[in-house]
Amino acid sequence: MNSKERFYPETRFGGFTDIDGTVVFFNRVNSLIDSSSVVLDVGCGRGSYSEDSVPLRRNLRILQGKVAKIIGIDVDQDAQNNQFIDEFHLLKDNSWPVDSNSIDLIVCDNVLEHIEDPDQLFMEIHRVLKDGGYLCIRTPNRWSYIAITATLIPNKYHSQVTSAVQDGRQDKDVFPTVYKCNSIGKIKSIMKKNGFDYIVYGYEAEPSYLSFSKIAYFFGVLHQRFAPEVLKPAIFAFGKIKKDIA
Repeated sequence: MNSKERFYPETRFGGFTDIDGTVVFFNRVNSLIDSSSVVLDVGCGRGSYSEDSVPLRRNLRILQGKVAKIIGIDVDQDAQNNQFIDEFHLLKDNSWPVDSNSIDLIVCDNVLEHIEDPDQLFMEIHRVLKDGGYLCIRTPNRWSYIAITATLIPNKYHSQVTSAVQDGRQDKDVFPTVYKCNSIGKIKSIMKKNGFDYIVYGYEAEPSYLSFSKIAYFFGVLHQRFAPEVLKPAIFAFGKIKKDIA
């Protein structure tokens, strides 16, 4: 029996825990879309979730076929190979090749931590979202033990360390982090500034980053159960935009 099944025995029935962060986050994303939605996946990546061995979690993450169109944008050329994107655009600068007021929902999953200029990012988010459109963000918390540890490790070593400690993570899916807008307070502030009705909160799933050690995993479980919200490893943010349209 592995550590996950030991501390979260429900994993034996379906392969995921009751607190699985991807399941929880994308459950809410799925609740905000319908067959007419145009979705923008910011930092869409190569679609590595196709390799997820848990069918429910994989299917929640795949939005293609549930919406009218899903557009992917990314700075990484390999993201053009994402099979779950209907239309892909390679980002060459801070301006997005996406029409203004054309998007019903934006997914920004584990991307904000890589952004050098959050204000520019939110300017583009505001521009492309329709009035009443949704923004869904999941990102690491700057003040969590994971992010603090990552800050102490030079970016050039992140890929080899992450792939070593986290099951199923590949080197090519790890990118440099800067944490310019990765606290609950900062995300609330920038969403308020950009006209969102929002909810921002800390979230902690099972400690997958600590699966390399039973002892480390045990302490991760304690942290998951007792740490205050401001120290939770992940931040979830959901917003609905209201634009001043004459």
